[in-house]
Amino acid sequence: QVQVEESGGGLAQPGGSLRLSCVASGSIFSINAMGWHRQAPGKERELVALITSGGSTYYSDSVKGRSTISRDNANHTLYLQVNSLSPEDTAVYYCYTEVIETQTYRYLEAWGQGTLVTVSS
Repeated sequence: QVQVEESGGGLAQPGGSLRLSCVASGSIFSINAMGWHRQAPGKERELVALITSGGSTYYSDSVKGRSTISRDNANHTLYLQVNSLSPEDTAVYYCYTEVIETQTYRYLEAWGQGTLVTVSS
């Protein structure tokens, strides 16, 4: 079993910044890609940023240039820094991990429950 837990959400001011964290735990042999998705009210879930095990990154146009995704492989931790926040960034942010389980070496995709970010003055 693999558990994924996000933190760092809450209320933020327009123009401000936030830093989200995500920790994966459990039966983890290794983690391939890790990423952040978000779902705004009334909209579909979208990929925001992704980072591979080798450190290659991808950003959606909605956050490119004002966000940084990073990871701590030793601690199975993922981060997302988003600057210049606007109300359009209001969403539930979900952490996503591609895990290879210990013992079975089975591949699985593990998601967190999400953390709500509200950008408002």
